[in-house]
Amino acid sequence: MTRRQLLVGLTAAPLAMSLACSRDQRVPPSTRPLPIPPLADSTVDADGFRIFTLRAMAGQTEMVTGVRTDTWGFNGSILGPTLRARRGESVAVRVENTLAEPTTVHWHGMHVPAAADGGPHQMVPAGGSWEPRWQIRQPAATLWYHPHPHGATEKHVYRGLAGLFIVDDDPQVDLPHEYGVDDIPLIIQDRRFTGAGALDESDPTDIGLLGDTLVTNGIAGAHLTVHTERVRLRILNGSGARLYNLGFSDTRVFHIVGSDGGLLAEPVPASRIQLSPGERAEIVVALRAGERIPLRSFPLENRAGLAADEAGRFGVDDTFTVVDLIAEQSLRSSARLPASLATLPPLRGATAAVQRQFDLQWFMINRRRMDMDRIDFHAIVDTDEVWTVRNVDNWPHNFHVHDTQFRIIDIDGEPPPAHLAGFKDTVYTPPGQRIRLAVRFADYTDPRAPYMYHCHLTMHEDRGMMGQFLVLGPQERAAEQPGTATHDHAMS
Repeated sequence: MTRRQLLVGLTAAPLAMSLACSRDQRVPPSTRPLPIPPLADSTVDADGFRIFTLRAMAGQTEMVTGVRTDTWGFNGSILGPTLRARRGESVAVRVENTLAEPTTVHWHGMHVPAAADGGPHQMVPAGGSWEPRWQIRQPAATLWYHPHPHGATEKHVYRGLAGLFIVDDDPQVDLPHEYGVDDIPLIIQDRRFTGAGALDESDPTDIGLLGDTLVTNGIAGAHLTVHTERVRLRILNGSGARLYNLGFSDTRVFHIVGSDGGLLAEPVPASRIQLSPGERAEIVVALRAGERIPLRSFPLENRAGLAADEAGRFGVDDTFTVVDLIAEQSLRSSARLPASLATLPPLRGATAAVQRQFDLQWFMINRRRMDMDRIDFHAIVDTDEVWTVRNVDNWPHNFHVHDTQFRIIDIDGEPPPAHLAGFKDTVYTPPGQRIRLAVRFADYTDPRAPYMYHCHLTMHEDRGMMGQFLVLGPQERAAEQPGTATHDHAMS
């Protein structure tokens, strides 16, 4: 069977196999200040839970200057507020859905009970609400939240439903930390618009919707006025399909200080950093008074396995301006970067007895498409495992695991580069590559509510490139049918 025949059989209509993506993408002039998502309001209840509220709603946003576009957001017309809490705190989030269709809210990168995970088994109906509760049991990190309805994740994120969840920890490392001043969130996404200014959701490529306009924190053509000698950028690739190769226009060196799961052991100097959908990076860059420097996305350098005649379809030749950094004429002094950032535990489980393999191909993992009624395997709590992930396709993929922060053991037999040696929950898997991961699921068990693993190119997961698993105690047995557990609203 040819790839085309398989795709026709797997989808209701043949997938559009091409999209005209010019190298010269639209780069609007930098005319508007970068919006900073507000910190979410919260209250603390009598039981000590910090309570947040997120309301999914429809609205209109001027993503491109002068054009009003129908969008979705949390507590506003697009994106959502930044949730922030400390390690050890107990939190609850009241999710209210005012949209005309069901959605979910998944806490991407968060160590959380399965029934509070916000995956496709925890749907919030139109007009309904949901209030998961849990205790934060992980180090400081830049996490995020987004919808996860099976078959509709790409559309819901593309329309604007996403936001950051920052976890703080003690002791605090001496990095820029004044939110919105020298500690800046950057949610990077791409969009296409119809002639009338609506979001164009038609004709995805093999990897999903690719836009010709970059929006940062919800708008195109943004600039950031910098007040300090150093600025920390918390960068999220919030796109559904696009890979970004980020750096500054003068190729200056910046320092990578954090990845998906938190701080690295020490700052890593770099002039480029590549992020696939769902990945985050924290970088610190130094500026000189009065200078203006664009942060850009450049053509991809890591093209392993991508055929030259196909690369253009995946958007890897495209160039965008993310945001212009404009330094004031007088800058407030910043502390020097510390030589060490975090003490990472020794890499565990490289020879673990539990070994699993995941082959990524087309819209399948291990030649199976997602089935909401099928549990693909059971993991035993507090047990080291090694997962071998292989991209046996000629498409780009990545791999995301719910509930845990894994460590990369090796990539094609070689140790990971320094910026990938910390904790991760999402990793890029180019065609032909084999990655081994040290994985462990701690604290929480549930015989009914599963976690997900999947490609985070959202069209791929929508089409079936996803599986699900239960975490059980040593003597625990799975329920006969997966689904939402009875303790959805309680902290495990």
